[in-house]
Amino acid sequence: MTRYIIYRLLSALPVLVGISVVVFLLIHLIPGDVVDVLLGMQKTPEAAAALRRMFGLDQPLHTQFVSWFSSLLRGDLGLSLRTGQSVSYLLASRIVVSAELAGLGVLLAVVFGVPMGVAAAVRHNTGTDYVASSVALVGLSMPDFWMGTLLVLLLSITVRWLPPTGYVPFSADPVANLKLILMPAICLAGPSASYIMRMTRSTILEVLSKDYIRTARSKGLPPRQVIYGHAFRNALVSIMVVVGQQVTYLLGGVVVVESIFGIPGIGRTAVESIYSRDYPVVMGVVLFIAFAYVMINLIVDLVSAFVDVRIREQIH
Repeated sequence: MTRYIIYRLLSALPVLVGISVVVFLLIHLIPGDVVDVLLGMQKTPEAAAALRRMFGLDQPLHTQFVSWFSSLLRGDLGLSLRTGQSVSYLLASRIVVSAELAGLGVLLAVVFGVPMGVAAAVRHNTGTDYVASSVALVGLSMPDFWMGTLLVLLLSITVRWLPPTGYVPFSADPVANLKLILMPAICLAGPSASYIMRMTRSTILEVLSKDYIRTARSKGLPPRQVIYGHAFRNALVSIMVVVGQQVTYLLGGVVVVESIFGIPGIGRTAVESIYSRDYPVVMGVVLFIAFAYVMINLIVDLVSAFVDVRIREQIH
């Protein structure tokens, strides 16, 4: 198992390097740079040249990349060109906010998606199945920005249950924190819950058609024991893989949701940094998301191996 973990981590290194190269080139292909943003209307050729020299932007692209990557190997993500803060410190303060939002989104997606999928599978081709499938289809078809707008219109403006935007740390005011983060978490969890519901339904339906399920029923086992003791347990590995995939999706979804609801997380930081051409911060965010994606998939594989002995034997 240890050898497998080391292999997965080492195999992720070329992926991270490739992502960093591609993103670095794409960011530098965008017209303008941080100098244009900082100087604005007061830009002069002399001032612009001085700032580019200070930031190292006057050097060739390959030289800039080698300098940045050398610092990365030493554990230094560099400094923000816009604020002068350490990128590592900036991301550390924002990751906590995004982790809270994504964690609540995953929890809501699992709590609603898995039971709906099981109910739709058990009551296949009934009203329950049709209603659950229709709700899931709507959730999958609705973009995050549109769902966020509707939630603000309904829950904030119409019924005034929740505040529309803002963020308060949990340590400062837990109640206010929950009120401010609940609506973004619902917006984030909607598509994921729908996808989990559909995959859970199809997986359970496939398992229910197996011979051992018919054998369990013929023995007179209670329906609940057949469903949860046999069918759900054997479908759990596939469901866990789907949930892990949705966790990585939520990491990307926070970019839109945090911008809509004014949450100071890593997603909003990425958007602001792209607009201001803050290359070190953008690179730091992309590397963090890529590394998180690799780690989440590794964790899902290890948990799946723990649950299913067949997978564990293949890993060994």
